[in-house]
Order: sequence, then structure tokens, then C-alpha cells
Amino acid sequence: MSFHSVFDLGAIRSEFQAAGISPQFIPSIWKYVLQNPKSEAHGTPSLPSSAYPILISKFRSMTSTLESAVESKDGITTKLLVKLQNGSFVEAVIMKYDPSLGTYDGKPRTGSQRSTVCISSQVGCKMGCKFCATGSMGFKSNLSSGEIVEQLVHALSFSRIRNVVFMGMGEPLNNYSAVVEAIQIMTKVPFQLSPKKITVSTVGIIHNINKLHDDLPNVNLAISLHAPVQDIRCRIMPAARAFPLERLIDALQVYQTKSQQKIFIEYIMLDGVNDEEQHAHQLGKLLGTLQVVVNLIPFNPIGSLSTFTTITEQSTMRFQKILRSIYNIRITAHQQMVQDISGAGGQLVNLSEQRYFGEASLSTDIEDLNI
Repeated sequence: MSFHSVFDLGAIRSEFQAAGISPQFIPSIWKYVLQNPKSEAHGTPSLPSSAYPILISKFRSMTSTLESAVESKDGITTKLLVKLQNGSFVEAVIMKYDPSLGTYDGKPRTGSQRSTVCISSQVGCKMGCKFCATGSMGFKSNLSSGEIVEQLVHALSFSRIRNVVFMGMGEPLNNYSAVVEAIQIMTKVPFQLSPKKITVSTVGIIHNINKLHDDLPNVNLAISLHAPVQDIRCRIMPAARAFPLERLIDALQVYQTKSQQKIFIEYIMLDGVNDEEQHAHQLGKLLGTLQVVVNLIPFNPIGSLSTFTTITEQSTMRFQKILRSIYNIRITAHQQMVQDISGAGGQLVNLSEQRYFGEASLSTDIEDLNI
């Protein structure tokens, strides 16, 4: 028998309303579960008596289990393998940042020590991006809002989490309702994350980008662009055929007018594919009407799953210089930091389907990008 997660807001609210129980009790249940991780939700004190049979028969505090946690050698990154109640696996990655180390954009980092968790929204992904290990799995299933939130709960047992990025397995805007509900839960008691510290990444699902600001004001938007022209984008990201660049840029302009927020552009550098000087100029012109931060990301090798190769640091610097000096675009260039836990963008993969480990890389925190 399968159970709902107590963090499935829609499910628990519906059950409570049918029983005449006020939804105002739900946050106290979540708080109890977080403070008592080995207890079930029906142990929550001071609930209406009719709530307990519902919690016992239909809900579990956690429907997923932490199968493993692998820490990088430098202790900066921890990859969590989470088993869902249907037997599928998803992965989440905790990234710790110490602002006393290094600089950002030539300036000292700001703020206090903090952790970001990168979480998954689907088992597998239907986008089929050719540089992505997760994409090689194909699409398996959507996660419920509770299964998404449970990844944050698992992460909280390792570190205090201040930032959440939806950059794990799956395309978040293809699981729109559950992702929106999960984020709404994360910003409520007891989690109380700031919407400005949550980022949703998408390949560009235009019809849902058009709704995102109204449903999730102040949440950050990141676009997995990876090419400056449509033909290259379709070659490396087959799903892009449904989302022409011209229409995508139009949607981003409308989104930015509404939100008045920077948009993050993710760009994986693929040697000989999208990394030449002409591509930098094309990208600069494409983004000229938007306020963006472009994240130049080194390609993470994924074994036999891809023929792409990583470009040199010199090529990255040349590309970066064109965007910054000619087009005045803010840039951050990620550096590969550790080589041992396969936690980087595009490397998260269901280990029951693929046994691949490579490296993790994320050197720039979302809070740095919001400076």
C-alpha cells in the first residue's frame, strides 16, 4: 500500500477539509516531523481527534528513504541518493559555500557560510539533451510535491539549507503543479525559505514560464540555453524544437518586465559545438535586450553516453571576454572543483539504471549571482 507524504499539501489539505479539520494545523504537523525525524506525523500533539485516523491510514512522515550519502574528498559537496516508495531513485546534491574562500567577480565574497541543495523534480527526463546523463534515462515519472520537499528534509539532516535550486533530475516546468506546490511549502512555516533564494531551471517551457511569476513571485528563473542559435540548440537539445529561440526570448522579456529580476542563463561549453568566437557574438546579440547573468559551465564527461569533450580554460576565457567587454553581460565561469561524486549538472542519474560516477562542480553560489 502506498501512502501520501505528509508534505503533499494538496492531499493533506483535501483530507482535512473533507473531515472538517482546519488546514491551519498542517504547519504544526510539518514542524513536529522536522523536530522528531524518527516519529510519525500522528504523534503531533494538540490536533483535532479526527486528524489522527487520517494521518495513520493515509500519510507517512517520509515516504522516501536515504539510500546513501557520498561526500566529496574536500567536504564541499554531498550527493544524496533517495529511494522513493515505488522503488525508483532520485538524487540531490548539497553544496557548501564558505565566503571567506576566494573571490567573486574580482571582489571578496559576502555573507556567512551557507549551503545550497540541488533537488530533482522527476525520475528521469523527457527532454533528451544529448550532453546529459539524466536525459539518457528517458522519462520515468513525476515526483509529488511531498517527494520534492522530502529531498530538502533529507538535506537538512546534513546541513542548514539556505538556498534551493531545481537543477537536479528532470525538467521542473514539465512537473509544474507539483514544483509550484513544493516551493510554496518551502516558503511556509517551518521551512521559511526566502523565495529569492529558490531558483527554478528550465530548458524553456514557454507556456509555463508565462505563468511562473504570477504563481511564484520573487523566485529566480534560470534558462538552460546552451546554444545561441536554434539549429545548434535543436541538435544538442531535441526538445528545443518545440520552443523556438525567438519565442523563448519574447517570453523572457515579458517575464522580466513583470518580475524586474535578473534571469540566469546556463551555457554548457561543448568543444567545437557552441564555444567559438562567433557563438559568443551570437549569444551576446541574442541576450542584448535582457538583464542576465550567464553561467559558463564546463562540460562534465559522462562516460560512453556522449562524444562531447570539455573545452580548454583559454577558450572559456576568450568566450567570456567577448560577452563581458563587447556586450556588457555579467558572466560567471564555473570551475570543476572535485572529481569524485558525479554531482554536477547533467550527471545526476538513476543508479539503478546507470552505474556512473564522475565529478561534481559548482563553484558559484546563487547568492553570489544575486549581488
